[in-house]
Parts: sequence; structure tokens; C-alpha cells
Amino acid sequence: MGSQGLSSYLDTNIVILLHSGNLSRLTRRAADQIEKSRLVVSAMVMLELEMLYEKGALNYQASAILSDLNLQIGLSVCQLPMAVVMASAIRVKWTREPGDRVIVANAIANNEAPLVTSDRRIHEAYPSAIW
Repeated sequence: MGSQGLSSYLDTNIVILLHSGNLSRLTRRAADQIEKSRLVVSAMVMLELEMLYEKGALNYQASAILSDLNLQIGLSVCQLPMAVVMASAIRVKWTREPGDRVIVANAIANNEAPLVTSDRRIHEAYPSAIW
């Protein structure tokens, strides 16, 4: 998984699926996108993973999940400057949910990169969403 071609972003839900090894829940289109892309996540995904761990919904801290997936599939955290991502987030008006807003904005800020997600609201609003 995760070749060195085009960058594709992964939403928090996809990172959780990949880390749990629950690949059968991915659609063929999502799996194909993951297979052919250089995989990145918004730093917001790190925060969401850690918050899920803190409330007991995940068994592993964000750092462990991201480290494991870096070793397994080359997943990395996007290094775009926060100011660049926030400039895109300001233009995202379809949600008041900060996590979704920043994650989508991160993909937008990177040349409207694909974002692999099962979130229907994101699909309705972001044309480069893949599921």
C-alpha cells in the first residue's frame, strides 16, 4: 500500500480501519486509491485519534497508531504550515465540526488532493472525496 505517486489524505475513520486491519470494510475504490498514493493525514487526525484514545474508544495512542502505519504503509503527517491549512479552513462553510473542517481544508490546501473517507457529509461537499 501507499506508493510514492500522488498524495492522498486519509480521514480519521480510515486510519482506524487500516490500523485495526479491517480492510474488508474499505470499498474497492478506496482501497485502490490507498494502494496507488503517497498517504498523508492532517495533523487534526492525530488530535482526533488521541481524543478517541483518551475517552477509551481506541486502545492505542495516536503516536502508536501513526508510527505503526508509517512502518506498514508509509503514512505520514502532512507538513503544510498551519496558516496555509487555516486559510483553506476559513473557506469551508458547510460544517461547524472543527475536525472535518480542518481535515478537508488540509486536502484542499494541497492542490485539492483526494481524501479517502466514508463520511457522507464530506462526500456531499468535497468533490475530491473518495469512498
